[in-house]
Amino acid sequence: MKTVKDYIRTIPDFPHEGIMFRDVTTLFSDPRGFRMAVDQLLHPYVGTKIDKVVGLEARGFILGGAIAHQLSIGFIPVRKAGKLPGKVISQDYKLEYGEATVELHDDAIQAGEKILVIDDLLATGGTAEAGIKLIERLGGEIVGCGFVIDLPELGGRKRLEALGVDVKALCTFEGL
Repeated sequence: MKTVKDYIRTIPDFPHEGIMFRDVTTLFSDPRGFRMAVDQLLHPYVGTKIDKVVGLEARGFILGGAIAHQLSIGFIPVRKAGKLPGKVISQDYKLEYGEATVELHDDAIQAGEKILVIDDLLATGGTAEAGIKLIERLGGEIVGCGFVIDLPELGGRKRLEALGVDVKALCTFEGL
């Protein structure tokens, strides 16, 4: 029987030489693989009160939207700076090659709402941490973060767990 990891293709030397890119588009394009990923991301939180799902740009939108649909709850995107109309709050974070900013509508989350954060890949944890900070600034409470892939050597899980966040990943890949 195939696992989620079996549906993920590796592309060597993308986007730079020495990088092994973990491509989830092959997972998303297979109906069994996609369903498996959504179900397994949701499974640890069955019975947990969740008010909204937050997806991190961009592949987190695909997974988060599907999970929100399964739960019959709202979906909220955390976007790159300048992509959301209306009033937003912003959070800067560091990348291995510079800095970036993510944004969230300032009225997307009400104080006390229980939020599940979803993305495809956990690497350094910078984007997820920035998203968590935005959610918490609006008074949201993180019930957990779910990822398809964890790259443990980059330390993202430890970074998020140091914030007191429950982290789940469906599979891991060693190396970069």
